[in-house]
Amino acid sequence: MSSITLLGYSGCAAYPPWVFSTIVDTRIIDLDIDGMTCASCVARVERRLGRLDGVDAQVNLATERARVTYPVGLDVARLLDAVREAGYRASVPVAAPAAAAPPAADPVVETAGAETTGDQTTSGAEASVTAATRRAAAHEAADPLRSRLLVSAVLTVPVVVLAMIPALQFPNWQWLSLVLAAPVVVWGGWPFHRAAWTNLRHGALTMDTLVSLGTLTAFGWSLWALFFGSAGMTGMTHEWSFGVRGTPGGDIYLEVAAGVVTVILLGRVLESRSKRRAGEALTSLAALAPSEVTVLRPDASEARAPLAELRPGDRFVVRPGERIAADGIVVEGSASVDESMLTGEPAPVDVEEGAAVTGATIAHGGRLVVAATRVGADTRLAQIARLVEDAQLGKSRAQRLADRISAVFVPIVILIAVGTAAVWLATGSPLEAAVTAAVAVLVIACPCALGLATPMAILVGTGRGASRGILITGPEALDRTAGIDTVLLDKTGTLTTGRMRLAEIVAAEGESAPRALAIAAALERGSEHPIARAVVQGAERDGAAPLEVAGFRAHAGLGVTGRVDGVEATVGRPAFLVDRGHRMPPALAESIAASDRTAVAVGWDGEVRAVLEVGDDLRVGAKDAVERLRTLGLRPALVTGDATRPAHRIAAAVGIDEVHAEVAPEGKLDLVRRLQGEGRRVAMVGDGVNDAAALAAADLGIAMGGGTDAAAAASDLALLRDEPGAVPDAVRLARATLGTIRGNLFWAFAYNVAAIPLAAAGLLNPMIAGAAMAFSSVFVVLNSLRLRRA
Repeated sequence: MSSITLLGYSGCAAYPPWVFSTIVDTRIIDLDIDGMTCASCVARVERRLGRLDGVDAQVNLATERARVTYPVGLDVARLLDAVREAGYRASVPVAAPAAAAPPAADPVVETAGAETTGDQTTSGAEASVTAATRRAAAHEAADPLRSRLLVSAVLTVPVVVLAMIPALQFPNWQWLSLVLAAPVVVWGGWPFHRAAWTNLRHGALTMDTLVSLGTLTAFGWSLWALFFGSAGMTGMTHEWSFGVRGTPGGDIYLEVAAGVVTVILLGRVLESRSKRRAGEALTSLAALAPSEVTVLRPDASEARAPLAELRPGDRFVVRPGERIAADGIVVEGSASVDESMLTGEPAPVDVEEGAAVTGATIAHGGRLVVAATRVGADTRLAQIARLVEDAQLGKSRAQRLADRISAVFVPIVILIAVGTAAVWLATGSPLEAAVTAAVAVLVIACPCALGLATPMAILVGTGRGASRGILITGPEALDRTAGIDTVLLDKTGTLTTGRMRLAEIVAAEGESAPRALAIAAALERGSEHPIARAVVQGAERDGAAPLEVAGFRAHAGLGVTGRVDGVEATVGRPAFLVDRGHRMPPALAESIAASDRTAVAVGWDGEVRAVLEVGDDLRVGAKDAVERLRTLGLRPALVTGDATRPAHRIAAAVGIDEVHAEVAPEGKLDLVRRLQGEGRRVAMVGDGVNDAAALAAADLGIAMGGGTDAAAAASDLALLRDEPGAVPDAVRLARATLGTIRGNLFWAFAYNVAAIPLAAAGLLNPMIAGAAMAFSSVFVVLNSLRLRRA
């Protein structure tokens, strides 16, 4: 059953900006297209839809989907009519509000919206996943090609055996071959003949045209030889060969006609199965979300309810071993949460009251009460599904070139086949030999491998990435990984945790370090600054007793003052304390000058009593990640807004030689452009709003997990794993996917370039040509599936 998923308006404010891009005065719709078989079909659908004013379409053969951007005033029915006019099938589920316009007051943006069936409403991302699951189930339940293949194979085997082994050619064996081959050519090959005729009525020539024309020509020639030539005589025998046979009227090619149909059916069935395996990423994402949730009512009672009824603000209960129903904030309880299905990381994350949790992850070891913040299409799971699907619908530059070539490839092949026959006849060869060579050309040249080369690799690569916490935004991102030579790594949040920590306490001679820390923590409790929190957490970690504070006062950007433990104390920048009349002991001054961390001075009674050193912790695996980037042939560089000394400390710790310190947010953008101006191809890795401009300007933008929506929106690769090792993993996967695409396209082109001359020269029996053609598609699919182990 064909279907269509409308990406309907659901309120832009509900969606993070990295889920979609705003398109002024246009809408986006996803169509499921039935009947496409090769790259020529893809090009034809795109061309026919593109004839409509303001319409742009991207069609993907592997997913059998079209993403169409169309003007607001255009009726969706015209899009469906255009697809039908191209010779293919597309339809809208009865209940789907495909043509419904949003209220006039709403902005004209269609994103991950709703598909309605009966009274059940699902998000666009969920609907697309559901549609994929439904199609897969339908194929498994009843695959008509599989039935045709089984029957055709049973009938074809004796036909081929009789043709190949003269010793088995009993009197009138050729007539038995005709009885067995006829159902294969007519019924088994009916999908090809029907598609060829439909396309021909619409002025299109596709792979099915070549298959149908080739098999019917071989079958028709055999009928002529049997009824009007000498091939029907009792006692007729012939040898089977890899090339053409040439006895005028004395040879039949029933084994060619039946064999080509069977091997191409086999290729289609293997293709179909492999595409379903490759598309398991979306299906597995759909399986992650629970169907029901335990809602906590205002009276503290619990009730099971369908997940679709959950709303933001609702509280729900998660018991040990259950999946968390939606994104939210823990309001009660603690547990360990397994996020491996989203991030690929096996280590569980401990959560407690106030912690954010992600829908579809699994809680262990404790009961949680969660306040839902994002449900339905807003959840992180839905966003991931949307990004994966968007990536699978795209095309690389190489594939767009292949599609353009395939649009004219079939007519050229037919001309080559006609020319082949003419040359053979002109050189005095029998008509039978000329026809056989022409049939071999028609069969060998089918361009189905071209249409599968890119989408299959992207389908598998993006699915593998999603399972490892790496989101590839599309084929364009893959294209950009090719020439990257420099990786700019933001320090805070990328190589470091982004969380300040008390690293060391240096007390003046005769002073107590624990007392100085306790006094500092007492004053810093009144501040929300990250450094203040680091001091307080350090005191709590060391077991310092909390002290009372009187007369607390904050001095913005400088420090805090107040009366603590019987003294008037000051905590803040060293210069701030000196300015307030505190004497700085030489030993502490030397310590501050030698440190590469942030110094917090603590003083009272006119004397600086201690210096607290606060620093940003290096992330686990940061050094290994940098080394792996080097093994990929990349030059790592550190960029940060921090001071030079802390920046060089972090760079030295991870093994980076090139450091750009004290760089403002706009300076990061300037740095990227300056490096590009020097001829370098730059990848930027960051996680904050201040990195967004540089991420967008870089040749390749990589957003770290846990970063802001703005950073993710500007990136080409978005990482769910909040650890440095995800960066080289992402680059390696992107390169592997791009390499697979290029390998697939090379195989498809090289195969045709090499095989067509062989067929035209009569060195390929049409049945061998058919088997080779089918194998080329299977090879592309199997080669793409290798990415599942990347």
